[in-house]
Amino acid sequence: MTLIKINAVIFDMDGVIIDTEPAWQRVEVAVLSQLGVPITLADAEKTTGMRIDLLVHYWYQKYPWPEYDNQAVSQQIIDGVIHFIETEGKPMQGVVAALQACQQQGLKIGLATSSSSDLIAAVMNKLAIRDYFEAIASAEKLQYGKPHPEVYVNCATALGVEPATCLAIEDSFNGLIAARAASMQTVAIPATEFAGQSRWQVAHHQLAHLGQLKSLIENI
Repeated sequence: MTLIKINAVIFDMDGVIIDTEPAWQRVEVAVLSQLGVPITLADAEKTTGMRIDLLVHYWYQKYPWPEYDNQAVSQQIIDGVIHFIETEGKPMQGVVAALQACQQQGLKIGLATSSSSDLIAAVMNKLAIRDYFEAIASAEKLQYGKPHPEVYVNCATALGVEPATCLAIEDSFNGLIAARAASMQTVAIPATEFAGQSRWQVAHHQLAHLGQLKSLIENI
């Protein structure tokens, strides 16, 4: 496979920059269970990477509940995750080293996430990494979130580079499909318990953690 030289690295946020995916799943289960949705943690894993309003709508379509208010339910989940970030949030392994490696290679750095601006701000403040990013794109107000590619295309545009010259880093299959649909080169860093699944073969590269990114970008 011949790959184009990369000019930028675009990171997903939840599960790549900060270890929030378990929190998302726990809060999702807690909030939706109160509404009578028979959801388990295994069920919640299926919606990893999905924008919050689309996630709530997905479960409402499967298990409708009375007095449906997508915005209220979405905000309740977001508030729960923000609380987790502020009190327990920790960076994923190798985050700062990966960001520094990108800078050392002269690569532009972007963030493309389905999360809201409030969540992005909470993560940037908690980890003190905002200054590394030249562009931050959120799918919060787009018509479609991941797996639609628009948030990745928007981030590349903000960075002033072609999507094909970007390396996108994802932990979710929905995000990986979004990056591939944007014509980007891709790195999958799935959770350890899912790392052996064949679906990650869709990615150009697969790593165990961000600490391995330096070696990868030095050799692409």
